[in-house]
Amino acid sequence: MSDVTGGAAAPDAAPDAGADAGAASATGSPAPYRSSVQGARDGFPQLLLAEWTKLRSVPRWALTMAAAVVLTILVALITAGGANADHAGGDGETNARASVLRDDQDRGHLVHRPLTGDGTLVARVTAQKNSDPWAKAGLMLKESNQTGASYAAVVRTPDHGVRMQTGFSGDTTGTARGADAPLPRWLKLTRAGDSVTGHVSADGADWHRIGTVELGGLPRTVKVGLFVGSPDDVEVTRQFGGEAVEGRPTDGKATFDQVRVEGQAGGPQSVPWRDRERTAGHAGGGFTQADGTFTVTGTGDIGRDEFVDDLTRDTLSGVLIGLMAVVALGVLFITAEYRRGMIRTTFTASPRRGRVLAAKAVVIGAATFAAGLVASFGAFLLAAPVLRSGGRQPVPLSEGPVLRAVLGTALLLAVIAVFSLAVGALLRHSAAAITTVLLLVLLPLIVATGLPLSAATWLERLTPAAGFAIQQTVHRYDTVIDPWAGLGVLCGYTVIALALAARRLRTRDA
Repeated sequence: MSDVTGGAAAPDAAPDAGADAGAASATGSPAPYRSSVQGARDGFPQLLLAEWTKLRSVPRWALTMAAAVVLTILVALITAGGANADHAGGDGETNARASVLRDDQDRGHLVHRPLTGDGTLVARVTAQKNSDPWAKAGLMLKESNQTGASYAAVVRTPDHGVRMQTGFSGDTTGTARGADAPLPRWLKLTRAGDSVTGHVSADGADWHRIGTVELGGLPRTVKVGLFVGSPDDVEVTRQFGGEAVEGRPTDGKATFDQVRVEGQAGGPQSVPWRDRERTAGHAGGGFTQADGTFTVTGTGDIGRDEFVDDLTRDTLSGVLIGLMAVVALGVLFITAEYRRGMIRTTFTASPRRGRVLAAKAVVIGAATFAAGLVASFGAFLLAAPVLRSGGRQPVPLSEGPVLRAVLGTALLLAVIAVFSLAVGALLRHSAAAITTVLLLVLLPLIVATGLPLSAATWLERLTPAAGFAIQQTVHRYDTVIDPWAGLGVLCGYTVIALALAARRLRTRDA
């Protein structure tokens, strides 16, 4: 009874301590000691707090992060000024040019008439100038004369046979090779509602169906007619550290006869044929008509523009300089502790070394992402007025691909910081780790510019440099991988490096 009373009279005693005392009285054996003081908490949140304290308490590291932001923005401003100079005319005035998201070109020459409702356009191509392997001569149905309006076309090319094309990228083969489409060649386009079907024939009687496309939202009256285009002759000069792209216009030419528009309301035959000129200021576009024969000339092409400027990516190119500071910070965040012997204290306080590495990765990644947001948004927003002053119009930040590129740049820096941390944990030597990361991330971008495009494609696709694809907003001739897939490649390298680093931390002495 006295034991029970004593337990009750001690309000500060733990309940299980009283139970142990009672058990000791009953058995006669001493009760085990249990402290009433709670043990120190060493969970993952506490690790994060400890690592964040380390990061923010070293002034040089804060300056390094700030340097990454300043360098990224400064290079963006220099790039914007250089872009204006590159697009200046010979008289010193700049040529106004807007950045684009749709990598399309809508040029060439269209001789058209109205077609109301359903109907058919038929013509025979009797001659075509071989101005380019992809020169086009054929029939087109277009929603309107506005640039970028939806269309469907069936065309003959000198080296790639007859094709049906739509949407600036859709392409269906009608004949495999130019030799399979000798001239003359009959072509036909048929509209039924929003569906457009293309046919080809050698004699105008036996028709081969190429395919059918859907052009949603076509108005009742559309434009149909004869189209001639010829891509620019583009020469790409690649050298280590850069490239130059030079394009020269080529003039396509073709002759048509047996031209007729059939349908419910193809328009009276007295409706004249009209021009829709889209040759970007080059001479050579036009048509003549005599005794039912049309001769049409046109410069430029319709379809994907593989050489369009990616102004957003160029503006964000300052990250190539800013990331040097990020790499140094990511490496030093762990190698500095090895150099000063503080890593032993860290592992004594937190014996689970894998968790320590994970906490460091989260802290350096989050801090770099925040700084990267300031750098990427600052670069984009501050460079925009500079570009506008030179007559160039950057795509607004509200556009999805542009916003993805800007946010993705911050994410890119964060992943590179974590990758640098992992390499630092593996090598445990600051200079060696920084050099290794910079070689893996930057060297492929430099070397690729001096290699043939086929080799450069694989180099940039399979190395950590693929992560920079997150900055692209248009598809170009030198695009090697999709944006998120490219960032995924970099993340894959980072995960592997972290796994190897964690293994070495567990198996090797600090």
